[in-house]
Amino acid sequence: MCKGVIYPTKKGIEINISVLPGSSRCKIMGIHDNSLKIKLTKPPVDGQANAECCRAMAKVLGVPKSRVSIVRGMASRSKVLLVKGVSEEQVKERLLRG
Repeated sequence: MCKGVIYPTKKGIEINISVLPGSSRCKIMGIHDNSLKIKLTKPPVDGQANAECCRAMAKVLGVPKSRVSIVRGMASRSKVLLVKGVSEEQVKERLLRG
C-alpha cells in the first residue's frame, strides 16, 4: 500500500505528500501516484498550508509537531516530509488507521 511513498532514511522516515490547500476540511485522502494525498483548509499563503500539513501529520502519527518537517517542496504541492522518532511500520499502521 505505501511502497514508494514511505521510506526510511538516516534522519527518520520520509513521506511523499501531495497537498490540496484551500479545501473545505483537513483530511488524508489516501495514496495517489506515489504520494499521500492530503486536503488542507489553509491557503498556500505565508506558509499556512505547510504548517497545517505538519500539524495534521503529527496528529495522525501521534508525535509532537516538532518531529515533523518539510524537507523538500516548501513552495510546491508535492512535498517530502521528514518524521523523526517513529519506525516505518508505525507510520504505515497509523496512516492506515487514520
